[in-house]
Amino acid sequence: MAIERILITGADGLLGQELIRKFVERDSYKLLATGQKTTPRARNTLPYDYEKLDVCQADDIQRIFADFSPECVINCAAMTAVDACETNRDECWRVNAQAVKQLAKACHSRGTHLIQLSTDFVFNGNSGPYCEDDRPEPLNFYGKAKLAGENAARAAGVGKWTVVRTNVVYGEATGLPRADFVEWVCDNLQEKNRIGVYTDQWRTPSYTHDLALGILRIVHFQKNGVYNLSGREFVNMYNFALAIAQAFDLDSTLIKPILQHSDNRPAQRPKRTGLITLKAETELDYRPLPLKAALAHLRLRKKSAKIGRPPVDAWC
Repeated sequence: MAIERILITGADGLLGQELIRKFVERDSYKLLATGQKTTPRARNTLPYDYEKLDVCQADDIQRIFADFSPECVINCAAMTAVDACETNRDECWRVNAQAVKQLAKACHSRGTHLIQLSTDFVFNGNSGPYCEDDRPEPLNFYGKAKLAGENAARAAGVGKWTVVRTNVVYGEATGLPRADFVEWVCDNLQEKNRIGVYTDQWRTPSYTHDLALGILRIVHFQKNGVYNLSGREFVNMYNFALAIAQAFDLDSTLIKPILQHSDNRPAQRPKRTGLITLKAETELDYRPLPLKAALAHLRLRKKSAKIGRPPVDAWC
């Protein structure tokens, strides 16, 4: 059996850790995980190789490509804190756009397939949920940089690039610098903190378990182009928070409905984005868990693992 060599950048993140778990379960892949730290954040004993990599450094990328010769690169490295991207635009552009250009250049020179992770925030939120062919028009700088990253990925070459759009990613991971939305809600409710959650921001939350399986199928079938991978349910963030409280047996009365204009934040958020996954369901047999089942599945996983929790201060 031929072994395909897979390079994951940003492997210490929420999706990266899930991808590691999924790939090491399969004998047909040789995996190299990379991240900004010298040692991986994830506390596990899974059999995979890890190296430090700064995707913003062209020399680092060339070194990894020369040593490992990947046949597929899954770029999970990103700056995703939307408000921080708005206030630190140079760093956001460097990580979310320029680094992708460097990766695409390396992939093109070696015939390597590049899978670039992107977001529903490339859309303006006037008419979501969106399909792959809808016209992007980002409202904030994070969305603009991620759209530039999508365009940069195309330089990997015809038939050698894939853009995966997703949104509100949640799952199980360790050592993260900030909480995902589910963790943020759970931590606050467990500490009896009242939280305000938007009723006028609609998305299709994405469970990393489903998202990683969808990416595995893209790798297996060597699919190119743009694919939406997310959950199916189109919900506002307030109702998502209520569903989390119910799934984890927490006090939902601590969750206050608020509107976006009442929350003074640096970056404007689109109101109705979310993603339509019909293309992935048809071409990849992508079958995300229903929201209620996904949260129940996540709760069981969290019960069976000792997970380090980020501070209960903010979710972006």
